[in-house]
Amino acid sequence: MKLTNGMILAAGFGKRMMPITSKIPKPLIKIGQTTLLENCILRLKDFGIEEIVINTHYLSSEIENYINNKNFNLNINIFKEKNILDTGGGILNATKKFNNDPFIVLNPDTIWNTKHVKEFESLAKIYFDKKNPALLLVNKNKSYDKNFKGDFNINYKGVISRNKSNQMIYTGAQILDRTIFKDLNIKPFSMNKIWDQLIIKNSLVGFESDQEFLHVNSREIYNKLIKEKFIY
Repeated sequence: MKLTNGMILAAGFGKRMMPITSKIPKPLIKIGQTTLLENCILRLKDFGIEEIVINTHYLSSEIENYINNKNFNLNINIFKEKNILDTGGGILNATKKFNNDPFIVLNPDTIWNTKHVKEFESLAKIYFDKKNPALLLVNKNKSYDKNFKGDFNINYKGVISRNKSNQMIYTGAQILDRTIFKDLNIKPFSMNKIWDQLIIKNSLVGFESDQEFLHVNSREIYNKLIKEKFIY
């Protein structure tokens, strides 16, 4: 089965990027000449995604105007949250039209490159083979920002766990479907709640990325990335 649906999480306040985000939402911050949001959209398009939903809240109109003024040649729909719903609630709310079809979710805070597209393909294979939600993980030694403590571990079968000491970081890419939200209402909740439930059942799987992990999580890191990693 081919994946054609995708989602981008874009509702956050970007507080750690202030004062940059006082006037523009974090997804519209530029890396070189490309915004974080556009970078996400282009990588999803490279992956073969045909329809994208984007959840928004903070400075939503800025994102709406940006999408309306661009020609991505994709079906892109924006779902504005009246009250911010966190990651889990945001995904549940924005993906209704996907029914139970699988979709990929990207966090635009990560700087995705073209090599990640192959890893998305590997992640999709694991999702379909294991019939379980799948996360793209990376060894924390590959993180540009050394402050990450690790979110998960992964065994040789690709099964994800959480322990007192965790070697792997969640990159911000996951493939899932709405069946994991059974009996949940649209309200604020984190995907961590869902992941922890899946981990108990050994039903969360993953693929390890081989790419350096570049994540725009603070103004300090952003300034360093611009200075050290990119040529204008």
